[in-house]
Amino acid sequence: MDKKILFIEDEKSLQEILGQALKQQGFEVKEALNGQDGLDLVAKFDPDLILLDLILPKLNGFEVLEKIKGNEATKNIPVIILTNLENSEDIQRVLELGAFDYLVKSNYSLNEIINKVKGALIK
Repeated sequence: MDKKILFIEDEKSLQEILGQALKQQGFEVKEALNGQDGLDLVAKFDPDLILLDLILPKLNGFEVLEKIKGNEATKNIPVIILTNLENSEDIQRVLELGAFDYLVKSNYSLNEIINKVKGALIK
């Protein structure tokens, strides 16, 4: 049984590159380009893990995370924040909201991100 990953990211090129890399690792990946579509997919797709950007159209990542963690059916899904925001207040806020990990895109290679995903799924 493949693990399912929902990748909510408005940067199409990153979504394609990372999505493809995750698929090559045997994950089933669904993508959403905005927060609202991502939130709708959480219920339909029932992912094992969510990769979430913070700067998104329609609903931002903070709102999406709050809704996921505030819902009994989805609150235990690990959410890894993958963003360009490096502000410590943002990091603190998402961790308090229940994010599993916080990765700044520019600080991690594709392989490191995949390893973080695998690590989150083992726990």
